[in-house]
Amino acid sequence: MRTAPVVIAGAGPTGTTLALLLARHGIPSTVLERREQPLMHPAAHVINARSREIWHHASPRLAAEITALAPPNDTVNVIRWCSRLTEPLGEIDLLSDPDRLAEVQAHSPFLITHIGQHQLMPVLWAALEREPLVDFRRGTAVTAIEAGADRIAVRTAAETLDAAYLVAADGANSVVRDSAGIPLRGPVLANMGSVFFHAPGLHPPGTVRPLLSWIYQPAFCGVMIAHANDDYILMTAYLHPEQEIARDSRRYWERTLPRVLGSTEVTIRSTGTWTMTSQTARVFRQGRLLLAGDAAHRFPHTGGFGLNSGVQDAHNLAWKIAAVLRGGAEDTLLDTYETERRPVVERFAEQSVANHFRLDEVTAPVGITNRVVRRATQALTHPLLSRVPPRALAWACDRLTPLQLKRTGVLLASTARGRRIRARVAAAIPGQLEHFVSTGLEFGYTYDGPLIHAETPSPAGGDVVTYRPTTRPGARLPHAMVRHEGTMRPVHDLLPHDGLALVTPDARAWEQALPPECPLPLRVVSLAAASPAEERKLVELFEVGRHGAVLVRPDGHVAWRTTGTAAQATPELNRFLRDHWQPYWKPAQVVARRPGTNSVLPTVKSPNGEQDETVKVPE
Repeated sequence: MRTAPVVIAGAGPTGTTLALLLARHGIPSTVLERREQPLMHPAAHVINARSREIWHHASPRLAAEITALAPPNDTVNVIRWCSRLTEPLGEIDLLSDPDRLAEVQAHSPFLITHIGQHQLMPVLWAALEREPLVDFRRGTAVTAIEAGADRIAVRTAAETLDAAYLVAADGANSVVRDSAGIPLRGPVLANMGSVFFHAPGLHPPGTVRPLLSWIYQPAFCGVMIAHANDDYILMTAYLHPEQEIARDSRRYWERTLPRVLGSTEVTIRSTGTWTMTSQTARVFRQGRLLLAGDAAHRFPHTGGFGLNSGVQDAHNLAWKIAAVLRGGAEDTLLDTYETERRPVVERFAEQSVANHFRLDEVTAPVGITNRVVRRATQALTHPLLSRVPPRALAWACDRLTPLQLKRTGVLLASTARGRRIRARVAAAIPGQLEHFVSTGLEFGYTYDGPLIHAETPSPAGGDVVTYRPTTRPGARLPHAMVRHEGTMRPVHDLLPHDGLALVTPDARAWEQALPPECPLPLRVVSLAAASPAEERKLVELFEVGRHGAVLVRPDGHVAWRTTGTAAQATPELNRFLRDHWQPYWKPAQVVARRPGTNSVLPTVKSPNGEQDETVKVPE
């Protein structure tokens, strides 16, 4: 039996991100992936700026490689509703408001982008392969687990690994989660079939190529997603697994694609089915087993939160596992993972479901709604229908679906009623903005729990579309460019990977007043501006005045803040660390400040060779 500090089941976006972040913390991991090659049938395609920040945290080289995949913004900005592809009923142009775009660009060095998961995964796998602290095993599935009090045995066909922790990142149909007997809670919304195809002539040069096309025709209703290199995904709902779309999907799509797209050259690359749900695991932790990504929570695709929330899970979890295995923290620190992440993913699930059903506002005038699909999907699971032969149920679904879709014919009619219905559809489309622009959730998700100082009164729920930067405890530290050693750097790049940071305009005073002991190494980061005008903006952005400070965790989230001076507020900081953080650390493991130094964090070099520089206080 071989010993491994951390075993990660699954090399999707969540598992690969966790392994790379652990490596940045100096923690080896073994990644077990049942596939030999990345899945090339695209799943997610929305890549949030926050995910790109986290990948940059793991490896600037990786972030640059992912950025190289991103298409120009002006090629992925149109969301269209149509019957025929060439005749839009209405659309949303995500670049139509220059002021909004400029505001979003100020929130991060990165922007939300659209990269198919089939493009992303080879880059992430290559990063795993070159990381010496990651033992990446393709074609290796977990066959069984055996949990103990202090270790967990992870069995594969070839051997058994004795791990301190096992992280299940093996997707929505997690074998590890099911083996542990952890149930999912939440509804099934629809069964979905999809086809991945190549169609170079679908949108001729000089015409708009929408990122998303919501298609409503008498013979088909669904959504088409544009990918790179003239590739596309087309999806639609179905009701029964014995319908042709699930039973013989290639035959179904070979017949359906020409009708939906018109006469164009089409090459089918792959087909697939999946179940749209909004489900969350009963627990995210069971002893030495932790669930992350789709293994812990499943959302509808409406909003693009699935992949991105898994990356956030990994970010929250990595520094805590590192603190337990290398930093002297108690195992109970890992309990805060679920405490912090569950409310966030439940908020994402709520928004995803709301987006899914808000689409009904557009299609209700023609009687085609997601609520009807959900009711029909649920009805087919009624116990009485289990007595009906499956092929008979599928036959009924195949006959009833076209009758329902026939209503969309009015969208093509050149009658007064047709014009009236098209006008109602067009009028409802601007109300779908939250589906495609959720900057307030992308950057604005916050944590609560024992590691976060509670401020009162609690703020109202955040806006979905608009992000309002804040240093309120629990929030992501706002992005800003600060002067460091003569150059301008993003403040997030100056945060330590393995310690806490005090971010302040008054760095000298806080250096002199640092607490003598701390559960993690503590660094002071100076909010030094390039000019007096920029200094005023920084003071306003960070909300602690010219002498206060913001305490930031290794994942970039605020733990505590004060508007008081260093002399006034250090006792309050000491109490916060003593009462909220030190209970999670072994008494002998607090970090003592060394006399005569201006930082309690030494310069270190990460295992992947990327420098982690100590921030010096400007003289």
